[in-house]
Amino acid sequence: MKVDESNGIEQPATLRSTGRSEVPVGQNRAPRWWIAIVALVIMVVLFLSGLLPRVRARATLAKETQEMAVPTVSVVQPKRSSPSRDLVLPANVQAFADAPIYARTNGYLKRWYVDIGGHVKAGQLLAEIDTPEINQQLRQARADLGTAEANLNLSRITTDRYAGLLKTDSVSKQDADNAAGDFAAKGATVQSAQANVRRLEELQSFEKIYAPFDGVITARNTGLRSELFHISQPDKLRVYVNVPQAYSQAAKPGMTADLILAEFPGRPFQGKLVRTAEAIDPASRTLLVEIAVNNPTGTLFSGSYAEVHLKLPTPAYSLLLPVNTLLFRAEGLRVATVGDGQKVELKPITIGHDFGSEVEVVSGLTGSENVIVNPPDSVVSGQTVRIAQTTPAPGTK
Repeated sequence: MKVDESNGIEQPATLRSTGRSEVPVGQNRAPRWWIAIVALVIMVVLFLSGLLPRVRARATLAKETQEMAVPTVSVVQPKRSSPSRDLVLPANVQAFADAPIYARTNGYLKRWYVDIGGHVKAGQLLAEIDTPEINQQLRQARADLGTAEANLNLSRITTDRYAGLLKTDSVSKQDADNAAGDFAAKGATVQSAQANVRRLEELQSFEKIYAPFDGVITARNTGLRSELFHISQPDKLRVYVNVPQAYSQAAKPGMTADLILAEFPGRPFQGKLVRTAEAIDPASRTLLVEIAVNNPTGTLFSGSYAEVHLKLPTPAYSLLLPVNTLLFRAEGLRVATVGDGQKVELKPITIGHDFGSEVEVVSGLTGSENVIVNPPDSVVSGQTVRIAQTTPAPGTK
């Protein structure tokens, strides 16, 4: 130690001997705390540079998770139904008058005068049948009738003679009564023979086959127990349609209907509903209705398949919704609507007619709601959702 003589305080030696040279005391300790501070700063920077991105990533993930937890839905608004609904149903076209023509007597087809597609008038001769057996039976019956009439004439003479002899008591009362009884029996025999002759004459008259009404021959056949001809009247057609029970009250006589056939695209044929069965078929739950269609030129063929378009009146206040908006819950039928604050509200509805891709809603909605399309089964009232787009209602632009 070195003593400062001016103030008597010991001062540290500034130099020490190292054996090689003199080094200031404490010079090797001064830089160490700066190194520690720099190292600490570097560690803090490295820590913060690794921590902050993680914090930001965690915050971003939490935000995205929260956003993804809110489902995105598409909505549709109900549309009002038109005052009339076009109901399309399959139908069978039949002639107004249609009849098979059979041979009423046994024999052989001698000739026919009309082929299929022939237009005939009522009473026109269609065919002739040769009936040799009937002819022979008729000749025999006429001979039997002649014999019966001869016997009746002889019995009449005998009865008259006995009646005259009875007055003079030339014959007994018993003989006169026997003669009268024989005369009555012979009269009954004559009547029986006459009836048999008329029967055979009628069978013989069936040798000629006539058209029962004006029409077209649609079939011609030969063979045992088969119809010889089939005739139909094509100028007026009957169209039978089975209307589902849900629309049965709207199908009333007098309403118009259009027939659409595949062979006449874009060309409707108008008809009128003339009558209904006024009873629901328990097997099909449908109402049979008849539509009359005028066909003066024979354009439409009987037996054709057609689609009938019925203009059925519907309530003006009814709404239409797609079927993929319906929710079938244990508590009943529901639809999910999006209200204020993007909150879901489940509303009970009552549906009317089912039109296939959409249904008629008769109560439960006002028409201004945003109804969720394809709602998930887990949706509940009060749930927050995000509207992606508003789907146009079917039939709207």
